[in-house]
Amino acid sequence: MQVQPYLFFNGRCEEALAFYGQAIGAQTTFLMRFKEAPDMPPSNECGNIGPEHIMHANLTIGSTQVMASDGASPDAPGFRGFSLSVTAANPAEAEQAFNALLDGGQVVMPLQETFWAKAFGMLVDRFGVHWMVNCEK
Repeated sequence: MQVQPYLFFNGRCEEALAFYGQAIGAQTTFLMRFKEAPDMPPSNECGNIGPEHIMHANLTIGSTQVMASDGASPDAPGFRGFSLSVTAANPAEAEQAFNALLDGGQVVMPLQETFWAKAFGMLVDRFGVHWMVNCEK
């Protein structure tokens, strides 16, 4: 059994995929737009999601797969109750990942040494996704 995060970006999925690619080297390995899906109802039946929006995407971050979509939720996404955790090989890599993900976001806990980590910090990125960056001792 495998558990994989599935993130909904309420119309900003393409922007998020590009951001994560630039920030932490994530690679989009699959992308399907609503217009490419067989037997989809007209776009007006899918909420405010247009045919160019992303129905489903697979994103590889290191050895982890994350799934993403523009979704059809009329509400803004609320990424609460969990964080995506990135494990860095060294403090310099942790700092690079933390600062890149922070672009347009907000620090929750500055990147710093802790009793368990050479570097650990928490942030919320520009899309509202919570991240923890960790470099173990």
